[in-house]
Amino acid sequence: MKVCIHRGTKEIGGTCVEIESQGKRLVLDVGLPLDCLDPDTFPLHPISGFAAPDDSLLGVVISHPHQDHYGLAYRLPKETKFLIGKAAEAILSAAGLFSPGGVKLDNTTHLEDRKPITLGPFTITPFLVDHSAYDSYAVLVEADGKRLFYSGDFRAHGRKASLIDRLISSPPPGVDVLVMEGTCVGREDKTFPSEDDLVSPMAELFGQTAGMPLVWCSGQNIDRIVTVFKACKRAKRQFIIDMYTAEILRATGNDRLPQAEWNGMKVFLPTSQKLRIMRDKAFDVSDSYKPYRIYETHLAGEAPKSVMLFRPSMVRDLERAECLAGAAVVCSVWSGYLNDPRQQPFVDWTKCRGIRLDHCHTSGHASIADLRRLRDAFPSAVAVPVHLTDRERFSTLFSNVQLRGDGEWWEVT
Repeated sequence: MKVCIHRGTKEIGGTCVEIESQGKRLVLDVGLPLDCLDPDTFPLHPISGFAAPDDSLLGVVISHPHQDHYGLAYRLPKETKFLIGKAAEAILSAAGLFSPGGVKLDNTTHLEDRKPITLGPFTITPFLVDHSAYDSYAVLVEADGKRLFYSGDFRAHGRKASLIDRLISSPPPGVDVLVMEGTCVGREDKTFPSEDDLVSPMAELFGQTAGMPLVWCSGQNIDRIVTVFKACKRAKRQFIIDMYTAEILRATGNDRLPQAEWNGMKVFLPTSQKLRIMRDKAFDVSDSYKPYRIYETHLAGEAPKSVMLFRPSMVRDLERAECLAGAAVVCSVWSGYLNDPRQQPFVDWTKCRGIRLDHCHTSGHASIADLRRLRDAFPSAVAVPVHLTDRERFSTLFSNVQLRGDGEWWEVT
């Protein structure tokens, strides 16, 4: 079994790993780099079967529905077989109506926790993991008597932390290579609050806000949506989500997650999303939310008893609604986004409007302590880091490390 990490050995995002055995190949993730401005023109990895069909490429595994792991999938031939979680596929399909980041895959096999899939010489066993993306998997790949375990992205402080505890307590045996993410390596070595730890401080922020708290977070961060919903219940406020988020929640197929029809939930349709519905004539989608809608003209009156899921693209809608008296923004995203020059107009807008900015967030990635726990679960395996910037620090934190470069082929021994 031979391996090539085409991208990800020196950066966070854009991950793509190719595995070859007996003339057949398997790819793990086909990510878009985080700094890519034009995915349509970004060069595809030099993998046979990406630009045109190739029967030796048996499949592409999408470990989870974050663009830095699936973002180039839409450019692969329609014949490409994708292996992806059922809910993850549905989320990406639902996102396609509202976001250029959505994608509909034509040829899929669904990953299921610990259920092996055979493709030619490869046996692929997915392991459901805790991550900020819903329906995320680590993957064990077996071929030629060798075993490679790919962690994908994971954490152990989310709402599915027990999955990581189970994996660590009962890992697949005989793993030769552990390809492990190291996002937090090189950052401050600290533990992260759990999603439940965020509920109380978030509810307190809601209670301290005379007007409407605007919670800035991804509509695909399902764990965080649950956290905000719980904080709303504690603060006795209704939760207003946009229609895109409502569709993502519906796409999970999990009726234990907050849904538009639940008490205390309302659905708002921002102009940008309304235009997409009109463009695609997807009126069946908007019609399905009519009983749960809240309209722009009602936002000002409902603001003091509401919390709204928010993104900077919604600023004009809220300005027109005149619902920002006493409002505050709760940033529930990585703090680095506020330093991104592309967000400067939004930061300037909050200052101009006198809107308070608070931060209430936890990482979507494993702390160094939890990375150690996973590493220790595979003591005989060589550790190869991906999805990180500080390779040298990784080498000092963990034993039996091999640093590989982008585009370097190597053999599992």
